[in-house]
Amino acid sequence: MVNDRVMEKLGILADAAKYDVSCSSALSKRENKNKGLGNAKGYGICHAFTEDGRCVSLLKILLTNHCIFDCAYCVSRKSNDIKRAAFTVQEVVDLTIGFYRRNYIEGLFLSSGIFDNADFTMERLVRIAKKLRTEHKFNGYIHLKAIPGASDELLKEAGLYADRLSVNVEMPTEKSLKLLAPDKNHIDVINPMKYLKNEIIGYKEEKKTNYKTPLFAPAGQSTQMVIGATQENDLEILGMADYFYQQMNMKRVYYSGYVPISYDNRLPAIGTPVPMIRENRLYQADWLIRYYGFDVNEIVGFNQPNLDLDIDPKLGWALRNLNQFPVDINTTDLEIIKRIPGIGYLSAQKIVAARKFKKLLPQDLQKMGIAYSRSKYFLAFATPFQLQKDLTSIQIKHHILNFQKSKYKNDFSNQLALF
Repeated sequence: MVNDRVMEKLGILADAAKYDVSCSSALSKRENKNKGLGNAKGYGICHAFTEDGRCVSLLKILLTNHCIFDCAYCVSRKSNDIKRAAFTVQEVVDLTIGFYRRNYIEGLFLSSGIFDNADFTMERLVRIAKKLRTEHKFNGYIHLKAIPGASDELLKEAGLYADRLSVNVEMPTEKSLKLLAPDKNHIDVINPMKYLKNEIIGYKEEKKTNYKTPLFAPAGQSTQMVIGATQENDLEILGMADYFYQQMNMKRVYYSGYVPISYDNRLPAIGTPVPMIRENRLYQADWLIRYYGFDVNEIVGFNQPNLDLDIDPKLGWALRNLNQFPVDINTTDLEIIKRIPGIGYLSAQKIVAARKFKKLLPQDLQKMGIAYSRSKYFLAFATPFQLQKDLTSIQIKHHILNFQKSKYKNDFSNQLALF
């Protein structure tokens, strides 16, 4: 049974962890061996939805909300007058195993404030993962925060037990980080990212020649940026994300809309709406860069450094490039089809496969589940010819906005409770 003191800690440290959004177990395939406990398949967790519609969860907590840093944007900053708590290593292990056996969770997402120094904290995070893997034969998903400034030896050991590691860059630019967290700098984040990148590549190469080579962070590494706390534009934010993808082999960059938590004239005032729509647009743009072949400068640029909040980035690009439309869905290349608003990555592949057998018409696209009410403005068919060729980009935008309804509201959704 979990005692009252541990439950009190859980309430404090689960609530403190809700601001960290960088949790996904995608691409991890740790299998259950020797009658161990659990497994980590390639699906997302932490109240995330999988491709087949299931909602799965994890124990998402901080080891402690004590911290030696005074970052203005962080609820756990040392100057903040909040209730503090810290788990022991064994308490986290027991909670994880207990909740897993009760089918409450499918993995662990563990972050932490900084106790005394980076190594002191990182050593405890590693001990938790090691005990779960070696003593309890736990094969479920484990995501650990890699503490900036921790030694390479501890980072390496963490990678041997965790499915994913993440080093949060926090602020998109060095200038903003120095403004809100004067004791921190970007180089302390970049260095462990480089180390993990090289280790992940090295272990993968070794695995090709020696099948006994252990897994090392099989789900890769990720990072997170706080959005809306400072004045960076979307060009700067997406440029930094693209750098991480290109230079650090990052699996995911997460964007966390800033939740006003303090009376500080360097930050948006308490009561300022959380920039949820902007956060969503950044995720959409991020997806276009990773999967649709877009360059950052095609989505945003010096003339338009911020994303249009009214429409998604792909539609914004298409409206700025009407000279490239309409296109014939039956003959154009896959890469062009993926750029048509209303047609997703998988739908584009379905179109290319289906047109081998017949000439596709609007009703065929609708049967595939394509958002034809949006894509029709960018398509041309030989028979019948349905191009709205007399419409300007402003008119097309107006028609689409009148048809759609946003799912976003100006409120903040709290993390779901464990009980």
